[in-house]
Amino acid sequence: MSRIHITREHQLGLPQARQLAVKWAQTAHEHLGMAWAYLEGEEADQLSFKRAGVHGALTVTADRFVLDARLGLLLAAFRHRIENEIVNNLDLLLAHEQPMAAFEQAVAQRAARKKGPASSKA
Repeated sequence: MSRIHITREHQLGLPQARQLAVKWAQTAHEHLGMAWAYLEGEEADQLSFKRAGVHGALTVTADRFVLDARLGLLLAAFRHRIENEIVNNLDLLLAHEQPMAAFEQAVAQRAARKKGPASSKA
């Protein structure tokens, strides 16, 4: 198994960080079939996730996200690409003044790209 470990500090506070983590989990469930469970704590939350080929946890605190994931054999070959995409997306969100709005906008843009241009019949 291949592992991914990412730590990112933020200044969101626990309520907003929690909201962003849950939104990510909901989106991952809808688009990737990722199962997830969220356990709230007083100082830190734990978001566990799993789907074929990957499982792990995201620890959410008032000032930090810590992602630990294990990739199965098939996804291990793409570890660097997966890790880079997570890091780039997370860094972009955390640099934004309103990370939740940026996340929702990015999801909408990705969905629009997947649909492609509307076909019209003449």
